Amino acid sequence: MKFYIFILIGLFFYKTHSQKASLEIDNSVLDLELSYANPSEVKLDSAYIHSKVDSIIHRGIENKAFPGAQILVAKNSKIIFHKAYGFHTYNNSQPVALNDIYDLASVTKITGPLPALMKLVDEGKLDLDKPFSAYWKPWRKVKDKKDLTLREILAHQAGLTPYIVFLNEVLRRNGKVKRRFVRTSTSARFGKQAYDGLFIKNSFKRKMHRMISRSKVSEEKKYRYSGLTFLIFPQLIEQLTGQSYENYLEQHFYKPLGASTMGFQPKTKGYSNQIVPTEQDTLFRNSLIQGWVHDENASLLGGVSGNAGLFATATDLAKLLQMYMQYGFYNGKRYISNATMKAFIEVQYPENENRRGLGFDKPLLGNDTLSVKEAYPSKMVSPESFGHSGFTGTFVWVDPKNQMVYIFLSNRVNPTREHRNLYELKIRESVQQVFYSTSLPLD
Repeated sequence: MKFYIFILIGLFFYKTHSQKASLEIDNSVLDLELSYANPSEVKLDSAYIHSKVDSIIHRGIENKAFPGAQILVAKNSKIIFHKAYGFHTYNNSQPVALNDIYDLASVTKITGPLPALMKLVDEGKLDLDKPFSAYWKPWRKVKDKKDLTLREILAHQAGLTPYIVFLNEVLRRNGKVKRRFVRTSTSARFGKQAYDGLFIKNSFKRKMHRMISRSKVSEEKKYRYSGLTFLIFPQLIEQLTGQSYENYLEQHFYKPLGASTMGFQPKTKGYSNQIVPTEQDTLFRNSLIQGWVHDENASLLGGVSGNAGLFATATDLAKLLQMYMQYGFYNGKRYISNATMKAFIEVQYPENENRRGLGFDKPLLGNDTLSVKEAYPSKMVSPESFGHSGFTGTFVWVDPKNQMVYIFLSNRVNPTREHRNLYELKIRESVQQVFYSTSLPLD
């Protein structure tokens, strides 16, 4: 009898030790920083990749899809491709460099407010299935908004108005700015800088929030992309954390990740890096926008917003995305719980033909059954993958199953947003497809 007891005790300790060892192995896989490697080190054909990507990007530049672009791809925690193409503008005076800073546009949504919201869910300060009005008081007496949940809002399933052009509130019919909202010099009441020599009245944010509260909500519950609440999220984050939105992101994410260029208003930060310009604005700023956010709504908030406004280099952006791919863990530090990360990247309402996760974009439903032309993004990405695109010509995609991070940065809006060949030629998807279409034979 004693013999059997000893065996059972031994088996218990063996199993416990094995589980612990297995856990340690799992953690060690995640306990990595991004490093550089040749594609051949992850069994990809380097010559094929460079040839194909070069061809696609040069075709894009020739067809004025963008004056220049930058691509970074990481696989198995190794940056296996990082290349710059073309110039900042079509006058070919400033070549694109690998450490250039880009306006991320709507990629801000998943790299600004979203990590903060995930952390707040982790801490029990936000519940995805409670009415958003439980946290955002202005909606408590708004009939068509008081019952909307944060889950519905983040999945673009709430029926919110897609967009409000707040610029219409500050411009007269003759194109001149209204001095009650915009001044050319700063003061105590006009402290939010939208651009060189343009300052927004501090209280204009309240006007924007009131207009969002009064905006219509569709009675039909289906996928309808809306960025309005991302204009609200920064203030919500400040209310729940007691810190400024910028400081919270810097302290809890960007600084510990080592993402030193990731932030808002880079023109004021004194970076030595070049900042890639976006559009030649003829409505509001009346000059080439460089170092200030392109999105007008974000600019009216002083460039610090949740819908747009974040800038970064490709390598700093890659660190945050690699953390996402490792389900909230990077280089020995847990930023977001595994469970919360997985909950946010899951398709929420497939029964409503809504492909979206929580804040994150996802592949089209049934993406792998579609043709290359119909698919979004590449038809070879896994269903577990996720990302987001940006209006200025940015695009990021994370594929945990294939251990791949894909970053495409461009300024397709230069000199004007009417340039749409980036979409027509499916440049971003075609480049992404290259990295799924090549492999070297195993040894």
